[in-house]
Amino acid sequence: MTSTQAAPASGQRTMSSRPRFLQGVYSFEGRGLERPVLIDPTLRYVVPRDREAQLVYFRGGNSSDELVTVVIARDGEPMRYFPIGARSATHVALRVVEDLLADTRIEVLLGAAGSGQIVVDLGLVEI
Repeated sequence: MTSTQAAPASGQRTMSSRPRFLQGVYSFEGRGLERPVLIDPTLRYVVPRDREAQLVYFRGGNSSDELVTVVIARDGEPMRYFPIGARSATHVALRVVEDLLADTRIEVLLGAAGSGQIVVDLGLVEI
């Protein structure tokens, strides 16, 4: 199957999207489910000034013997919660997405009572 795309009219800009990922495996020492903390400084993303972005999916895995909650924070405020059961994993394709405007700061936090390792794979698209 092939598809064709019309070339933009003279003077029109084309909009390209760029995938971005916050990923890794991280050890954690929890401070409680109600006190989420930044998992790792590498799990921060700031939308570039000339772009917008959207979260499109979250995948996570929890090695601990207790429930944990991954919290996606936007400019320091909780935006999405992803609970992950003990020794379990989850995949969530986000159907309801919000535009993240330029300079918006995203951080991946973790609320946990115990200790263990967490697998994080957060997919965003810049537009």
